[in-house]
This record gives sequence, structure tokens and C-alpha cells, in this order.
Amino acid sequence: MGEEDSKTEVVTAVEKIKEAEEEARRIIQEAREKKASKVIQDSHDEAKKIKEKSLNEARRRAYEKKKEIVQSASREAHKIRKESEEERASMRKKADAAMEKAVDNIAEKIKNFFEGGKL
Repeated sequence: MGEEDSKTEVVTAVEKIKEAEEEARRIIQEAREKKASKVIQDSHDEAKKIKEKSLNEARRRAYEKKKEIVQSASREAHKIRKESEEERASMRKKADAAMEKAVDNIAEKIKNFFEGGKL
């Protein structure tokens, strides 16, 4: 029976080795799954950070562009306002001069009427 005991021990040892190998494979598979899950989560977190950074940069650029447009529009409005005030002043001077000339003409005609009776 020594030989049978020896065979049994060998079979038992082989079974234990197979069980250990299966356990090692299972542990390796779990580690791979955990690592893959961790890599996916880290990638997701990094993508979220990049997205947020890009959105913040886009917001900043949009704000700067908006500020430039508003400033440009304000300068243009000021320029137009100044030009229209100058044009109004010029028109007022011309109108005042024309009015003065018209008043002088009418005054001359009234004077001629009273002096000579003709318009």
C-alpha cells in the first residue's frame, strides 16, 4: 500500500496544483478586471477634467470677444454721435446764415415798399 499511498499523494498534489493554478488565474482575471475598471474610471475622470478646462477656456474667450465687440460698438457709437453733433452744428450755422440773409432780404423789401411802394 505504500505505492498506492504514494500515488494518492501525487494525485492529491496534482489536484492541489490545479486548484492553485485555477485560483491564480481567477486572481489574475479579477486583477485585470479591476485594473481595466480603474483605467476606464481614470480615463473618464481625465476626460471630464479636459472637457471642463476646454469649456472654461471657451467661456473666457467668448467673454473677451464680447468685451471687444462691446468696446468697439461703444467707440463707433461715440464717433457717430460726435459726427452727427458736428453735422447738426454745421446745419444750424448754415440755417442761421440763410435765415439772416432771408431776414435781410425781407427787411430790404419792406424798406423798399415803404420807401417806394414796390416789393
